[in-house]
Amino acid sequence: MEARASAKYLRGSAQKARLVIDMIRGKNVNQALAILRYSNKRAALGIEKCVKSAIANANEAAEKANIAVDPDELWLKAAFVDRGPTKHRSRMRPAPQGRAFRERRHFCHITVLVSSDKQDGDAKTTGKLAETATPAASKRAKRGGAAAAPRAKRTAPRAEAESSEKKVAAPKQEAKGEKKAASKPRKAVGRKKTEE
Repeated sequence: MEARASAKYLRGSAQKARLVIDMIRGKNVNQALAILRYSNKRAALGIEKCVKSAIANANEAAEKANIAVDPDELWLKAAFVDRGPTKHRSRMRPAPQGRAFRERRHFCHITVLVSSDKQDGDAKTTGKLAETATPAASKRAKRGGAAAAPRAKRTAPRAEAESSEKKVAAPKQEAKGEKKAASKPRKAVGRKKTEE
């Protein structure tokens, strides 16, 4: 069961409202309302009203279709913000030296879609996908060609690994030489003080 609600001509720019919408997208309705209630953004109040309206629309549609829907199981399937009108909405603000600064009054439209179907994460854990544990094909494999060829794994035998550990002693001497070079005093960088 899906239901949608939209709030139009809300004060504030769409860019600022998207910051709030991104916090609640894909979350449970109760979590989303808690986030919106304690959010410190001006757009949160209008978005909260829109989410509550979407929940009411879901209950209404469920009653009409004679389906039982638990409001606590609803989640935000989609939520997006569109830019509203700014034409003929510019105002002038007094500025220093007789100038005027133009203010654009921004508006935005919010649309929220709630659903009672299982989320993608829940569907993957239950069903045939959980039984068959085959990894999904990567983007390179889908392209084909040389990119699809599997990379050879490096498997060094233990004997080779042990011999490489014995050879590590030679680089330590070089490291000691580097420490001596680093311990030499540095030249003073910057301006020299002039005597007065």
